[in-house]
Amino acid sequence: MLLTAMTLLLVVGGQLIAGEQGMIMAFGIAVVMNAIAYFFSDKMALAMSGARPVTREQAPRLYAITERLCQRAGLPMPRLYVIPEHAPNAFATGRNPRNAAVAVTAGLLELMNEEEVEGVIAHELAHVRNHDILTASVAATLAGAITILARMAFWGGMGRRDDNEGGGGGHPLVAILMLVLAPLAAMLIQLSISRQREFAADATAARFVGHPYGLMKALEKLGYYNKKMPMDVSPATSSLFIVAPLGGSGSFMNLFSTHPPLEKRIAALRNLVVTA
Repeated sequence: MLLTAMTLLLVVGGQLIAGEQGMIMAFGIAVVMNAIAYFFSDKMALAMSGARPVTREQAPRLYAITERLCQRAGLPMPRLYVIPEHAPNAFATGRNPRNAAVAVTAGLLELMNEEEVEGVIAHELAHVRNHDILTASVAATLAGAITILARMAFWGGMGRRDDNEGGGGGHPLVAILMLVLAPLAAMLIQLSISRQREFAADATAARFVGHPYGLMKALEKLGYYNKKMPMDVSPATSSLFIVAPLGGSGSFMNLFSTHPPLEKRIAALRNLVVTA
């Protein structure tokens, strides 16, 4: 539903602010840009986070937990990495299950027990199973196209003060409004998609494990340590992690967060127990 809303925003907004040709051009540019990111996102994310590949001998508990969950979920074994960070966190990347990678911080392996690590790995495998990288890439393509269209409308509008032909956006005020409002609307829809995928991954993880208790405890620990030891990571990769590693709280920050509040995620998992 959210992807449909973003598509309609692209089509209608494109027709209004740049005409059909402008809409097609912007969409093509966005597709090319995000296709490159889609095929190389795993390598970029792992490199930017400082993740290092680990062998079975180096991380036997991580391998055992991941193999057990992959067998339950019917997934191929992903490549495993460890990030040399004290704060507990984790992320999954890869355009499909055959190309998936799961990275966890050294702090997560040190600070969490077996049940909690299992909950975190199950959440990351759920992202792989649910093809969330593909969903995020489609959303990014649409959002990118809308942003390009808005900029085209702005420069076109500022350059055609007295000429309103050739599509909307001829008036400078309209061009300025579209420059701000269209990308903002696209970003809010994109963030909503990201937050919904977190809830879905939590629920899928609970099904993989058979209960949500380990993930609930892990989320509580992650929230505590994230405030105490925020990770120094690039904002470009922060959305991949199981909890946002850059800190920040409050209703305004939550509005622009890629993750739903941890309290709501834990409450949703607790509701799974009640309704089970």
